[in-house]
Amino acid sequence: MNKPANSKTPKWYAIRKLSAVAAAALAINAASAAEVFIYGDIGESWWGDTISAADFVKEVNALDVDHLTVRINSYGGSVTDGIAIHNALKRHKATVVTVVDGLAASIASLIAMAGDEVQMASNAMLMIHAPWGYAAGNSAELRRYADMLDGWAEAMASSYVAKSGKDKADVLALLKDGEDHWYTAEEAKAEKFIDAITDSVPEALAMASAFDINRFRSAPDALKAWVKSVHPAAAAAQPLEPTMPDPVNQPAAAATTAANTTAATPAAPDAKAVLAADKSRREGIRAAFEPFARREGVAALLRECEDNADLTVEAAGAKLLAHLGKDTQPVAGAHVAKVEDEADKRMKAMTATLLVRAGAPADKELRAVAMAGGFRSLTLLDMARASLARAGIRTEHMDKMGLVAAAFTQGTSDFPILLENTMHKALQQAYSLAPDTWSRFCKVGSVGDFRAHNRYRLGSIANLDAKTELNEFKNKKIPDGEKSSITAGTKGNIIGVSREAIINDDLDAFLGLATMFGRAARRTVEADVYATLALNSGAGPTMSDGKALFHVDHGNIVSGAGKAAAPTVESFDAMRLLMAQQKDPGGNDYLDLRPAIWLGPIGLGGDARVVNGAEYDPDTANKLQKPNKVRGLFRDIVDTPRLSGTAHYGFADVTEAPALEVVFLDGNDTPFLERQDGWRVDGTEFKVRLDYGVGGHDWRGAVKNPGA
Repeated sequence: MNKPANSKTPKWYAIRKLSAVAAAALAINAASAAEVFIYGDIGESWWGDTISAADFVKEVNALDVDHLTVRINSYGGSVTDGIAIHNALKRHKATVVTVVDGLAASIASLIAMAGDEVQMASNAMLMIHAPWGYAAGNSAELRRYADMLDGWAEAMASSYVAKSGKDKADVLALLKDGEDHWYTAEEAKAEKFIDAITDSVPEALAMASAFDINRFRSAPDALKAWVKSVHPAAAAAQPLEPTMPDPVNQPAAAATTAANTTAATPAAPDAKAVLAADKSRREGIRAAFEPFARREGVAALLRECEDNADLTVEAAGAKLLAHLGKDTQPVAGAHVAKVEDEADKRMKAMTATLLVRAGAPADKELRAVAMAGGFRSLTLLDMARASLARAGIRTEHMDKMGLVAAAFTQGTSDFPILLENTMHKALQQAYSLAPDTWSRFCKVGSVGDFRAHNRYRLGSIANLDAKTELNEFKNKKIPDGEKSSITAGTKGNIIGVSREAIINDDLDAFLGLATMFGRAARRTVEADVYATLALNSGAGPTMSDGKALFHVDHGNIVSGAGKAAAPTVESFDAMRLLMAQQKDPGGNDYLDLRPAIWLGPIGLGGDARVVNGAEYDPDTANKLQKPNKVRGLFRDIVDTPRLSGTAHYGFADVTEAPALEVVFLDGNDTPFLERQDGWRVDGTEFKVRLDYGVGGHDWRGAVKNPGA
């Protein structure tokens, strides 16, 4: 299609200072208010000329006003430009009121969500749908483009969620089902997309562009009624481009509608509200980033966004969108035939099939996915061939070794991703199912890097003093606190998957190894905790005072005849007394702790359970049925073959006084899997790593009974 001669790309927005009449209606200072009209296709025009969002954002940022009214009548347009406009409005210092004068469709509806208050004329319409765009190429390129559109939908969802309070899953359903969702003003308010409905203003509607009902795939009855009420001549020939109103020559319309606009002035929140809002902000950002967590650079961007207290969920979503689409070009909003993307479903089904075939523990859902996928009869070689075929690569001339090599090295083949997904799930599943005991008596923490991180316990101030004879108050010394230190390190190994293993359909060669590595990772943490406990000849790690965790000077080693013994009522009671007598670092107050977890050799576990659970004292020699004074002292009995002899331990609840701590880098408490093309093996390699550390935390939360 050729552009008409001498045609001029219309500007789809206009910005002006608010008139004195409109300002008076709002009871605000005209000098501190402005009005923005978005009337037309956002971003690129129909003919391809570009008036970008950068121009809009620059002009809006230059407005030094306290009140900003944004009036919208637009089909939509460029997704990336629309998101940039939305975020610019959210960032502006002014109180922003967005008003849907006629139509806010597609990305224009997202811009409407930027208002501190969102209004809509009683006869206006709002439309939300999945991002559209043009694409050309083979099936693999179209799938990648569909993935990009889904990424835009994920990023956009946070803005609709923030405004409406809906679940993200419900909003994503609107953005991914391929349908146009139309709302009248009453329906939009019921769905909480807007805050208020204003009276229709004929002058304002007269400025709206003629509506081309054929532009969208759906035309509900409400839309037809709207077109008829707003534009009686809509059946006539429609212009291809909307015209920008001249707001300078339409003061009456602006003033009339402005009278229906109420500036929102939120009250200053208290400290609790601020903390709650920040928590909600962080959770919203994490939820938006979660589907893309494994993509390169997303984890670092997530930490950056969470730590920036001024960054909203919507702004973080825009940063994510920019990151995901950094290698793509913005596409103007245009109609494109719907293409259903089956890549994720196929990958999920093939992964489930491999896991079930390998004998991994499978629930009903996993088995159902595997059964329904239609891949049960395919070998690994068959899956490699299918991956190449989907990437548009012919394989009939390849031998088996060449075919597998191509499946690993061709950039458009998803076979390496299939193996990585499957191995990752097998690894995580094995890690989560492997038993451990350390998590029952150790605190779990997080560190942000591999440096030493201090843990502090503050002292208390001594009791208040009486006034002196001169009625003066004495100065009180502020006590020093105590600190311990803990450092995270890295442990891991490499799994090599050869071409021969793929050709031989040897699932044990990599899924079996992944399962074993998952169990080994869990077991490694377990072994390191007990190795830490065994330091200094069983006295535990060295604390900041230069003494072991269990030390006479710490008052946490049981002594005395009948007390330093294998599990008995008296030995248990001696542990209780020692822990209860511990004082805070200032020595001014009793902590009054109680042992909650018993830990000892597996040979003593049975006796420990008897002593802890008996209703009557099992050590009493006569028949007086003396009640057991330590019954139920421990809520958990942990026995392990990693300990021997008769020594045993009592630990306070980790939420009160953790004696030992296990920290994970950035809170990632499961093994991480990375893949790269093999160099040492003729295939590919997977690296399994776990970043963690073990250390002493507070000796007051543990007591040792050396046994008999």
